[in-house]
Amino acid sequence: MLAFLQRPAVVTADVNLSAVALTVAGLLSRLWRLTYPRAVVFDEVYYGQFISLYMKRVFFFDGSGPPLGHMLLALGGYLGGFDGNFAWSRIGAEYSSNVPVRSLRLLPALAGALSVPMAYQIVWELGFSHCAAVGAALLMLIENALITQSRLMLLESVLIFFNLLAVLSYLKFNSQKHRPFSLSWWLWLTLTGVACSCAVGIKYMGVFTYLLVLGVAAVHTWHLTGDQALSNLRVLCHVLARAGALLVIPVVTYVLFFYVHLTLLCRSGPHDQIMSSAFQASLEGGLARITQGQPLEVAYGSQVTLKSASGRPVPCWLHSHQSTYPIMYDNGRGSSHQQQVTCYPFKDVNNWWIVKDPGRHQLEVNNPPRPVRHGDVVQLVHGMTARLLNTHDVAAPRSPHAQEVSCYVDYNISMPAQSLWRLDVVNRDSDADTWKTILSEVRFVHVNTSAILKLSGAHLPDWGFRQLEVVGEKLSRGFHESTVWTVEEHRYGRSQEQKERELELHSPAQTDVSRNLSFLARFAELQWRMLTVRSDDSEHKYSSAPLDWVTLDTSIAYWLHPRTSAQIHLLGNVVIWASAGLATALYALLSCWYLLRRRRNIRDLPEDAWLRWGLAGALCAGGWAVNYLPFFLMEKTLFLYHYLPALAFQILLIPVVLQHVGEHLCRSELQSSLFGALVVAWYSAACCVFTMLRPLTYGDTPLSPSELQALRWKESWDILIRKR
Repeated sequence: MLAFLQRPAVVTADVNLSAVALTVAGLLSRLWRLTYPRAVVFDEVYYGQFISLYMKRVFFFDGSGPPLGHMLLALGGYLGGFDGNFAWSRIGAEYSSNVPVRSLRLLPALAGALSVPMAYQIVWELGFSHCAAVGAALLMLIENALITQSRLMLLESVLIFFNLLAVLSYLKFNSQKHRPFSLSWWLWLTLTGVACSCAVGIKYMGVFTYLLVLGVAAVHTWHLTGDQALSNLRVLCHVLARAGALLVIPVVTYVLFFYVHLTLLCRSGPHDQIMSSAFQASLEGGLARITQGQPLEVAYGSQVTLKSASGRPVPCWLHSHQSTYPIMYDNGRGSSHQQQVTCYPFKDVNNWWIVKDPGRHQLEVNNPPRPVRHGDVVQLVHGMTARLLNTHDVAAPRSPHAQEVSCYVDYNISMPAQSLWRLDVVNRDSDADTWKTILSEVRFVHVNTSAILKLSGAHLPDWGFRQLEVVGEKLSRGFHESTVWTVEEHRYGRSQEQKERELELHSPAQTDVSRNLSFLARFAELQWRMLTVRSDDSEHKYSSAPLDWVTLDTSIAYWLHPRTSAQIHLLGNVVIWASAGLATALYALLSCWYLLRRRRNIRDLPEDAWLRWGLAGALCAGGWAVNYLPFFLMEKTLFLYHYLPALAFQILLIPVVLQHVGEHLCRSELQSSLFGALVVAWYSAACCVFTMLRPLTYGDTPLSPSELQALRWKESWDILIRKR
């Protein structure tokens, strides 16, 4: 009989009960009464709108960051059976019965809970004691601001999770250096790259941690290249493996997030107009319903609408109307008194233009059509007024350095029409390229003056109906989106008579051919818009400056019960925040002291302890620095929660510094005992503060006005007290 049938199969496993206990504690602290309050809390009103659009597969644009975070929140809604039908109109609105609150908040809560044992693992992998590792996890466990942020439908806890996962994975990989190219070596290296990509995919802030990990990996790789025990081929394999896992995999993964995002959001939505006409036409409904099947090639006699490629300050179309420029502007300058040409941010029949051959009078398309090509000279005839697009040496009303653009009115004075424009197809493949609907990005260069038709972005006064100014820019330096136009709607004109043509312009365009953008083209455009379109950076009641965060001089009121004094605040554990700042300062001072003494060849620490101290500082103090200091350079509205990723790294540094002080600076048994007692008292104080602030962390306990006033430890804390 076979031997394996004669004895029972036995599986043995090492279980770290400390890690298990910390995981359970983290889950309890983050998941307890997760559905409370059953109302919209602070930025849930912001993220919830995107979740509803995911459920309905409607395209949206969010310039705050990549789509992974939104998709993960939407996944929770999908698994909970959310249909997307909820009006995310205001903070405090009660959730209807169809909103699966637990499912929507579950992922951030799990990420926050798992950050507790992950802190334990990171300090342990750095080579510090079990006590220090447990201490780091316990500090993460009782930090009030981290608990508050992770119990709501927000993304900071998910970002912190992937930040810590990237650091932990790299440390696990580094611990496998004596087993290069083994399965576990590849596993942790690959997971490092994926975690870094996920951190960037949640919020662009994740790039700071990614760069930190890349920097540490680069230093280790540089040291590896000097290892004489390795052959040149072996070193090359190490370098290529790290480059593939830490550079190629993150890029591919990041692009994959957008592929899923754009695959899901296939329908036209409220943010379409910020994208190009080609992008809009690739979505179901909306512009696609209008433009699908339009003639591809613009021909002489084509009727077109021309959209500015800039999209700033708002998407708009080249437009004209019967009104003329005033004879004299408010500042005393004169105008041509010609017909106004503007850029209008709404669909309108006055947005239609006819492409005319200057050598012919006809305004309809021949059979077969004669396509317009790059370099051709054309005239643009305004469809409803039959006047030619014109510019001349007259200063524009709002941009006096540029030329006024008008539709020519013959006043029988010494100002002849200058209505010839040379077509410049910017994204052409060759000089013989034809002008294509939606796909071609074109500039119009004035033949007489070399001025380029440009959207200045300035609003005209009331005489211009507050529409946007269009000018002829003579000093154009290189390519700029404001000088580029695309054909959005297009049809072949059939009538030479003006009355018939006006009826034709009022009728919907006919369709017969379809075209779509490739994924890479849509990805490139969406990514560019995310990086360049500025959001509204107006001041907010709870916005704050980076200097306010370190000392916890600010707070955010997230939610107030409609009838009682129960409320949720983003408030940190003051003992932990103060200790984190002191630990960072002490680490910097000690490091400088040790470096100075090492320059004098005085070794205060054994070499292994010095390397451990340096790596801990690079990852923990460095993680705090790269996630905090860049905010001083940012011109955007900032809030206290932006500091939480930096705080998570700073918390890891506290037990590192405490262990170092206990082992290397306490010289006697008595000093060690006293220091240990101080650490116990300090942690007890942190637990006491956690308990005192708990009603504001979970929001489940109504407090009296006197109790609330007693918790207002700083005048800058905006704790809400109802007036009786």
